[in-house]
Amino acid sequence: MTENAVLEMHHIDKVFPGVKALQNVDFTLREGEIHALMGENGAGKSTLIKVLTGVYAKDGGEIYLKGHEGPISIRSPQDAQKAGISTVYQEITLCPNLTVAENMFIGRSQKATLNWGQMNRETNKILESLDIPARANMQLSGCSIAVQQMIAIARAVDMECKVLILDEPTSSLDDNEVEKLFGLMRNLKAKGVGIIFVTHFLDQVYEVSDRITVLRDGKLVGEYEIENLPRIKLVSKMLGKEMNDLSAIKEAAGEETAAKDQVPLFEAEGLQSNTGIRPFDFHINKGEVNGFTGLLGSGRSECVRAIFGADRVVAGTVKKNGKPIKIRKPIDAMKQGIGYLPEDRKADGIIGDLSVRENIILASQVLKGFFKPYKKAEQYKLAKEYIDMLFVKTADEDTPIGSLSGGNQQKVIVARWLLTHPEYLILDEPTRGIDIGTKTDIQKLVLKLASEGMGVTFISSETDEMLRTCSRLIVMRDLKKVGELSGKDLNQSKIMSTIAGGESE
Repeated sequence: MTENAVLEMHHIDKVFPGVKALQNVDFTLREGEIHALMGENGAGKSTLIKVLTGVYAKDGGEIYLKGHEGPISIRSPQDAQKAGISTVYQEITLCPNLTVAENMFIGRSQKATLNWGQMNRETNKILESLDIPARANMQLSGCSIAVQQMIAIARAVDMECKVLILDEPTSSLDDNEVEKLFGLMRNLKAKGVGIIFVTHFLDQVYEVSDRITVLRDGKLVGEYEIENLPRIKLVSKMLGKEMNDLSAIKEAAGEETAAKDQVPLFEAEGLQSNTGIRPFDFHINKGEVNGFTGLLGSGRSECVRAIFGADRVVAGTVKKNGKPIKIRKPIDAMKQGIGYLPEDRKADGIIGDLSVRENIILASQVLKGFFKPYKKAEQYKLAKEYIDMLFVKTADEDTPIGSLSGGNQQKVIVARWLLTHPEYLILDEPTRGIDIGTKTDIQKLVLKLASEGMGVTFISSETDEMLRTCSRLIVMRDLKKVGELSGKDLNQSKIMSTIAGGESE
């Protein structure tokens, strides 16, 4: 092993049926460093962590850990724990109905002989050593989320971990809580613990990390000292786009689609939800296609969920055609002529046990009222109309939607909302995981709907796709709106520099 390294992973491969999730990936963690592991969705971060912690068996490569001669074998999370590798996940896995001390010692048979007094004293000792604002006899549910995260970390440290993996630990924390967590991370760093920090927040990476490893499409892009990787470079490496790699931007449906003096179809001011999204302003005109862009976790989806009422709105005002309206839940948005295709079609979109026909009529039936059901003949007529319109490949209207390809499932969900005749349609990742032909169909449909007067908000992880379809982009970073681009500024270079915080080469 190299000098000061506590962990080395060499030439790691992991293959799932039809997918090379990791290909020849190297990763090195030093003692007493905070090392950010970065990459977009599908880059391989989670897979690498699961290989390291024994959740997945690697298909190639070696893992070396300080204190062990030769490569080590990690076949389970228990093996990882025994080797000194601990993970604290975004979702806290402690028991809220137990005390802090009970959570510290639960499942640790080697300390089972301790009595309550000893457990409390040892717990308070480690809490004080790490400057964690909690006491041993407090019930965990009475602690803030940030303190619960810290207690989970303290438990890992007390189990003598050499490698601490923090997987999105700040996603549910406010700014003050993040600072407290960073203080604990720096404290552990000073004690020689190696920390792998997985996050989507660029500002946090540059505030607390020493080095960055970037993965993309299951491959290692590179390992960098933090001072040698400006934010704009990090963004370009994560996206696989260089500053001079500019895409041809469509001009036919450009920024002049809507007159500047036109009353916006929908507008929001100071909108904020309970997901941590910062207050943002937004508007869309009739016949316009706009979008939210930014890295994964930047707040793109949280913004449109707030607009649709899918998350609880805690502040802000909204208007439709210049008149104030209230949207507290999705049915309120639907009654205002707003449709929403969610990011995760399997979890939030399709109803897998229902047929194509039943999935198509679902939203329209909700608006109509379940005491006024569509007649069967009308259901079949409407379903066939939209199946033909969107070229859905299905045996018939009664085919279970779960048996369709991903792209055809997506078309069915689009059909569901088109049947409600929305004035404003939100499409969150409508082309993710589908074939190139279907992607093109959906992009053409978006532009066609806009040409007919509908307002469409389009979100995609693929910047090229956004540039082909949108005339205006709202740029997000770390759960806040950081820019709005249109006209000559609508290009890869400007998007990446805005995401990175105004940096340019």
